[in-house]
Amino acid sequence: MKDIQNLKDERNVDIQKVGIKHLELPLIIQRKNNSNQVVCAKAKVNVSLPRDYKGTHMSRFVEVLTEWRNKNLLGVDIKGCLEEIINRLEAKSGELEFKFTYFIDKLSPVTKLASPMSYECIFKGQIENNNYKFILGAEVPVTTLCPCSKEISDNGAHNQRAFIRVRVSYDEDKHIWLEDLIDMVESCASCPVYPLLKREDEKFVTEKAYSNPKFVEDVLRDVVVKLRENSIVNEFEVECEAFESIHNHSAWAYQRESKV
Repeated sequence: MKDIQNLKDERNVDIQKVGIKHLELPLIIQRKNNSNQVVCAKAKVNVSLPRDYKGTHMSRFVEVLTEWRNKNLLGVDIKGCLEEIINRLEAKSGELEFKFTYFIDKLSPVTKLASPMSYECIFKGQIENNNYKFILGAEVPVTTLCPCSKEISDNGAHNQRAFIRVRVSYDEDKHIWLEDLIDMVESCASCPVYPLLKREDEKFVTEKAYSNPKFVEDVLRDVVVKLRENSIVNEFEVECEAFESIHNHSAWAYQRESKV
């Protein structure tokens, strides 16, 4: 049959990115404890398209992703998948991103009851000019307590749930576990968030947050310092958003840095 995509286009426009997004598929993620976790991931994948080609072959994206979905992924392993996509599409550059919910069994702080905690995470690979870049990301819910509110109030202080979103990039011969990245991020908040709390646990987290007040600026700076000290990380991007309990807006801070 006639292949319309391979027809020559006369408009002289190179397309930087063309592909598919919101493709749902199961992935097998390797965990720090040597077990595996099957997640439902949403894939976003694109390649460059030379000006001479009318279109790319969308079905080939799905074919390659389907072939690779049964492999155990450590994140950086998506390089091979992306290389195969670029090869089949005869492209010069490409990107592949998986977004998925990752579960970690978390113990309540006092009663030590285990319950699954969910985190929104990403694996992302980019190839351009034959250079590969991997990005690991996580969105971590935490608690923050306002230092100003604590200082000026006779009783109590307002606190809120916040999200710390981190993306880090490192060489493909290195590795950072999602568990370690999430644990580091949680340590920078007023207090972590837990899926299951009994009364003894609730007392603990309430008092812990009160004794450790932080603005979004404080949280951001603490995360930045830890990432600067991490010798594996080449680049990072951090943002902290606190959903204010006494305002109809969020407090927000952002930082992006490169060590290379």
